[in-house]
Amino acid sequence: MTAEAFDARAFRRALGSFATGVTIITTRDAAGEPVGLTVNSFNSVSLNPPLVLWSLANDAMSLPAFRDAEYWAVHILSTDQEDLSTRFAKRGENKFADLDIESGLGNIPLLQGCTARFQCRTASSYQGGDHLIFIGEVAAYDHSENPPLVFHGGRYAHATQRVNSKPGEPYLAGSFGEDFLGYLLGRSHFRFFSRIRPHLSEAGLSDEEFYVLSAMTLKPQMTSADLDKLTAGVLDHCCEQTLGSLIERGLLTRASDSSGAPCFHLTESGRELALQLISVAKAVESQVLAGLGPDEDTVLKSLLNQLLAVLDPDVGSIWHPESGDDAERKTG
Repeated sequence: MTAEAFDARAFRRALGSFATGVTIITTRDAAGEPVGLTVNSFNSVSLNPPLVLWSLANDAMSLPAFRDAEYWAVHILSTDQEDLSTRFAKRGENKFADLDIESGLGNIPLLQGCTARFQCRTASSYQGGDHLIFIGEVAAYDHSENPPLVFHGGRYAHATQRVNSKPGEPYLAGSFGEDFLGYLLGRSHFRFFSRIRPHLSEAGLSDEEFYVLSAMTLKPQMTSADLDKLTAGVLDHCCEQTLGSLIERGLLTRASDSSGAPCFHLTESGRELALQLISVAKAVESQVLAGLGPDEDTVLKSLLNQLLAVLDPDVGSIWHPESGDDAERKTG
């Protein structure tokens, strides 16, 4: 491809198809002030000696600090440090404000809660196009079992270990198997609710009634349009019956909003019962998620939210009104 035909933006998008970890690189400038930025260009170079590299744009404000630094630290961020990544990706703010900082080699600032940290001595630097490439010799490091934060296609993502089938375990032949999404979601749903259902039975509620009752705690009132979105594909055939049952029991009331459209409110006893059962459900949730690995509950919920956004894109707007475009996230 010739220079005239080379599309830098398309090239950047193509590079974004390669999933990378997300790191924050820190050091101190000549005045001793902490400096740091989010970077996804980190990579390993050698095991013996232990060398790593990363690159920084020639027009970066922090370039002089890193170019003159004897030591710098690489922090591989964990899945729950997305906000920290976003903070260090921005320019012109006190990125270290209110953070609990440790001191490393050469007094470099070290962030906490990361998947791994590498304290490096600058070995060399090379000019590479519009970036300066730093190579560092690892002088100290530490790591945890926290799953890492991932950047892919211009977005943050989460990595989790793939669970392989074990020899001797039952296998469902054909195209429908243990990794079929419908089977996994369906079985998980029924097994999860089997732990909650005894409490629903004690309260005299069906699964459908609990679904509506608990969802009603998310807004002071639900319009008929809200409920249509909320129950679409879930309670299509029994929504009116479920609402009628909750109203008859005094857990829900039907009224009209300012425009005269029908809307629904929880009664005091309805809200009390809903919150009581939600507490039970949250306790069950904690017990179930305790069996997962570190931060895998965050990964699971993130993936399920993404799945719901694909399958049911309108529902989120019921209790999460649009608040404008998200700020563009950048990595160095």
